[in-house]
Amino acid sequence: MNQKLRAPIAFLFMGLLLLSVGAGQSWSVSLGIINLCLISAIMSLGVNIQWGYAGLFNAGIMGFVAIGGVSAVLISHEPVSEAWASGGFGILISLSFIIAAYCLILLIRKNLNSIFLRKFFVLLISLLTLFIVLYFYRPAVSSIESINPAKTGFLGGLGLPIIYSWLVGGLIAGVIAYFIGKITLGLRSDYLAIATLGISEIVIAILKHEDWLSRGVKNVTGLSRPVPYEVDLQQADWFVDLVIWINSGKISSILDSSDQTIFINQLIIDSSGIFVKFCYAGLFTIVLLIILAFSNRALNSPWGRMMRAIRDNEDAASAIGKNIVKQHLQVFIIGSAVVGIAGAMLTTLDGQFTPGSYQPLRFTFIVWIMVIVGGSGNNLGSIFGGFFVWFMWIEAEPLSIFIVQFLTNGLDYDNVIRLHLIKSAPHLRLFLMGLILLLTMRFMPQGVIPETIKRK
Repeated sequence: MNQKLRAPIAFLFMGLLLLSVGAGQSWSVSLGIINLCLISAIMSLGVNIQWGYAGLFNAGIMGFVAIGGVSAVLISHEPVSEAWASGGFGILISLSFIIAAYCLILLIRKNLNSIFLRKFFVLLISLLTLFIVLYFYRPAVSSIESINPAKTGFLGGLGLPIIYSWLVGGLIAGVIAYFIGKITLGLRSDYLAIATLGISEIVIAILKHEDWLSRGVKNVTGLSRPVPYEVDLQQADWFVDLVIWINSGKISSILDSSDQTIFINQLIIDSSGIFVKFCYAGLFTIVLLIILAFSNRALNSPWGRMMRAIRDNEDAASAIGKNIVKQHLQVFIIGSAVVGIAGAMLTTLDGQFTPGSYQPLRFTFIVWIMVIVGGSGNNLGSIFGGFFVWFMWIEAEPLSIFIVQFLTNGLDYDNVIRLHLIKSAPHLRLFLMGLILLLTMRFMPQGVIPETIKRK
C-alpha cells in the first residue's frame, strides 16, 4: 500500500468504527470512547517522543500519568484551611530544607575538587537534612491527617480552575523526569526500563500512603470541571429550547401531552450528557492538535534529525561530538511532560483522583502497544494507535460476548459451557490485545503508519 494513503485510510477506518458504536449502541457511549481515545493518543505521543525519537525505553509511564493526575487535585481542590493551620508550616519547612540541601549539594559538587571531601559533605548534608525534615515532617503529617479524615485529612489544593492543571501536570512531570533522568539515563536500555518501572511504582506507593497530599486510597472526589454540569444544563432555558428545536419533528409526532412531556424530559437528560462529552472532546482535541503541531515541528527540525541519529547509532553520534546523555535527558523530560498533561486531563474527565486505579497494564503496557501498533517514530501513527488500541480495549468485552453468543447459539440457554464462556468473555480483552500485537509484529512490523524520513 502507498505510504501516503495509510494515514487517511487508517483514520477513516477508525472513524467508521466510532460511528458504528454511535449508531449501534449510543452516541453517548461513542463520545465517551472518543474522549478516552484522545487522552490515550496524547499518552502515546509522549511515549513516541521518547522511544520513536530517541530510542528511550521508559517503562514507568504509569508514574508520570499519576503525577499529572495528582496535579489536578493540587490545582483545583479548595484548600483545607484547618489542615494548613495545623501542619502546613511543617510541610513547607521540610520542603524548604530539601530544596536548600539539593542546591547546596550541587554547589559542593561543582566547586570542591577533592573527591573525598565531596562525598563527605554530601553525606553529611544528606543526613542532617534527613533528621531535620523528619523532625518537622512527622508531627505535621499526623496533625494534617487527623483533621476530619472522613472528608478531608489533607491539605487540599489552590482552588484554581482545573484546566490550569493540564499545564502544571506537564510541568511537574517534566521536573520529576529531570531528577529521574539524571539518575537513570546513564544506564543501559534494559536497566533504564527496570529503573523507570520501579520508580513509577514508588510514585504510586507515595500517592497511596501519603494521605496529607491527596487522601491516599480514600480518593479525592468532586473535583471541578472545565465544562458545564449536566444538572445546570437541564435547568438552562437556552439548552432546553435548543433540544426541543432540534428534536421538534420527533416531539410533534407524539400526540399525548403527558407522553410528550416524559419524552422531552428524557431527551433533555440524554442530550445534556452528550453535550458535556462533546465539550470535553473539543477541549481534548485542541490540546492534542497543539501537541501534535509542536511534535511534528520538533521531529522535522535539526534537533529531531539529531535525535534520530542518536537513536540509530549512539556510537557514531558520540564520535561527532554529541552529548548523548544530555540529549536523552531533553527528550525524556519532554515526553514525560506530555504524559503528565494526559494524566491531568484523565483526572479532569473522571472528576476524581484514585491512586489505586493506576496499574502498569493500563498506563504503561497498553500505551506501549499503542505506539507499536500505530507506528513508532510517526506522530500520526502513535495517535492512530492510541485511538485503535483503546477502542478495542473498551469494545473487547461486548464484542467477545457477541461472538460467544453467536458461537453457542445452538446450545441451551442454561448450558454450563455456554454460561462459562459468556462469564469469561470480559477476560478475552487480554487475548485480543496480544493478538493485535502479534498480527502487527508479523505483518506490519513498523506499525500501521510507519515512520517516514524526509530527505533534505
